[in-house]
Amino acid sequence: MEKNGKTNAMRILEQKGIPFRVQYYDCEAFIDAIHIADQLGQDYESSFKTLVAVSKTGAHYVFVLPIAEELDLKKAAKAVGEKAVELIHVREIFPLTGYVRGGCSPVGMKKQYFTVIDETAQLFDEIILSGGRIGAQLWLNPMDLEKVLECKFADITQ
Repeated sequence: MEKNGKTNAMRILEQKGIPFRVQYYDCEAFIDAIHIADQLGQDYESSFKTLVAVSKTGAHYVFVLPIAEELDLKKAAKAVGEKAVELIHVREIFPLTGYVRGGCSPVGMKKQYFTVIDETAQLFDEIILSGGRIGAQLWLNPMDLEKVLECKFADITQ
């Protein structure tokens, strides 16, 4: 794929008629989201990361939360109606989602998993998410994101 090529996430948003902006940045390997936000001068509160978890029943869930926050596993489990969830191992990200660590978007995974977006996303006109590969970000309205995903908003951070 060319450096600034479209990702699955971008194609899906276009197909659904969802307005978004793309920002590309130079990055060859995984760098955590805090460093990227610092490098690009972006606000931590409106920059979101995507985490994938699994329940004891084997069901997978996606959690989208501010980059400087930690996922509260008990709140996350409650939000999806499970007794417990745990984050998947890094080596499981690509086979499960089709995305690599640092480039995982909640939009365009191999399979659409139920997604919970931290309720603070609703405070912003636009939030920043991974664009589906390292070096690409999506800027979009969180309410538009809700139209694309099977999701809900909830308090999921510590």
